[in-house]
Amino acid sequence: MMEVKNNIKEVPLAHYLEEYKKINPDDASARCKAEFDGKAFKINFLGDTYTLTWPEFSISCENSNAFALTDLKGQTFLLRIILEMENHLFLGKYKTFREMPWGEMYIEPFTGRCLTRSAFTFGTDVAKFRKACETLGATPVDHADAAFGFEVLDGYFIQILIWEGDDEFSPSAQILYSDNFETSFAAEDRVVIAEMLITKIKATMKGV
Repeated sequence: MMEVKNNIKEVPLAHYLEEYKKINPDDASARCKAEFDGKAFKINFLGDTYTLTWPEFSISCENSNAFALTDLKGQTFLLRIILEMENHLFLGKYKTFREMPWGEMYIEPFTGRCLTRSAFTFGTDVAKFRKACETLGATPVDHADAAFGFEVLDGYFIQILIWEGDDEFSPSAQILYSDNFETSFAAEDRVVIAEMLITKIKATMKGV
């Protein structure tokens, strides 16, 4: 599991770049299940396939608009996958953030950065949320007023559930993670990956 103490907010990208040079790439590939061809890793992340060269890091993607090409948080997250992630199979259950390890400790930042943001970004325009999710190839889920599932990494899934607001109630949201998140990612990483997914959906909404 990615260690809580080495979270994305506390450790700069430069640290991970130095550690990246030192890895055994074949061992890393076997551990995190990222394809390695002797020169570069390939990771499918949020609908785009990124190529990360090794040992000197560079990043490329066929989609010139893929967010991690310019987003340092996204690049840091991809590096941490190579450096620390242990891939585990999805056993078929979904869990709330609070139900997973360290979820109670991180519930406040998760609520603000993910749940509240989702509720007031998507719950105030459910029609555009649906169109954006469909554009991104997400799978409709039979929950809430609108809900979609995303394969954010190979074999790792997140569902976003949205309830539309009205005169009496504010909009609300829930985010569910496939059960292998709890053994592969620390709580802060689970917050960050949900944030990045929300950002991608929000950006897509502007064009639909």
